[in-house]
Amino acid sequence: MNGDWLLRGRDGRLSVYLPSGDAVLCRAERGPGAPWGTPRKVGGEQRLHPGFAVGRGVDGYAHLVAWRPTVKGESGLVHSTHFRPHLAALDWQSIGHPNRKGEVTGAPAVAVDAAGRAHVFVRNQGRGLSMVAQKEKGGWEPWRDLKGRLVEDGLAAVTGESGRVEVYAAVPGGIVYWRQEEAGKPPVQLEALEAPVRPGTLTALATSAESTTLYYTDESGDLCAWRPGGKPYSLLPSAGPGPVAAVRCELDGYDCTLLAQRSASGRVAFAAYPTQDERAGAWWTESGPQLPADARVALTTDEAGRVTAASLSPSTGQFLLTGRKDEPGLALEAWRQL
Repeated sequence: MNGDWLLRGRDGRLSVYLPSGDAVLCRAERGPGAPWGTPRKVGGEQRLHPGFAVGRGVDGYAHLVAWRPTVKGESGLVHSTHFRPHLAALDWQSIGHPNRKGEVTGAPAVAVDAAGRAHVFVRNQGRGLSMVAQKEKGGWEPWRDLKGRLVEDGLAAVTGESGRVEVYAAVPGGIVYWRQEEAGKPPVQLEALEAPVRPGTLTALATSAESTTLYYTDESGDLCAWRPGGKPYSLLPSAGPGPVAAVRCELDGYDCTLLAQRSASGRVAFAAYPTQDERAGAWWTESGPQLPADARVALTTDEAGRVTAASLSPSTGQFLLTGRKDEPGLALEAWRQL
């Protein structure tokens, strides 16, 4: 699962996207703060490969991308839009292959610009970066090769507060950064950072009107924060493997960034600090029960702006949820299984 798979929809309902064999399921609240409904299959009956990406537009619509088998030995990418959690998503639509045809080349990532157009990024057969984007009035533009070399799997795509799309990729010994310089234009490579990054640990978040922040784990095990144009900052030791979840929220009247990750102990660890003020420091606080080794963590805010956290184990189907109590600090309700 790549991207924000726990989302707040346009109508205020929370929803979660779940892997289920050769399909993707959506489970949503029956109303904001109401009990959760049963899971529903997304996009019709097409058979999918494991793994999918999710991106949310400012309109609250969810865009999903996955690989599907086509002919023997080949696969292609498909896209679906989910306008409201309680409605059926659109059927999966083919958007092709970055090399016209071939097998799966890497996990996709998707970001949605200010006009509601999905931008899909994926590593290509040459281990560069390719992109395909929706047209303003329907349909899809041709695939574009954004170049790059030795791109690792685990892209992080994000939409800045400007509404322009950005993407980060790990490469041997560093990170490469692409951004749209104008709305509707393809992203261009603007910067490369030399850093001992661990592939598969990238998460990006819009943190101001001018910038996004990339979180990654370096080879020493430290969780680092980097904003293009500056230097990376070592924030604190990573709580566990894999990428962190990140969300901006208000805590006691302050604009904060909250991070969450499955820790080495198996519980969910949380850390918060003033947004873009890494020097203020952060530390982990663990919460909830021990989780399976493959459990992932997601963060969002509900209709009232309160933090909601979820954990999901694809191997067991265990889905746990908690939310912030209505009291100072980051006190959380008891985790509950849905």
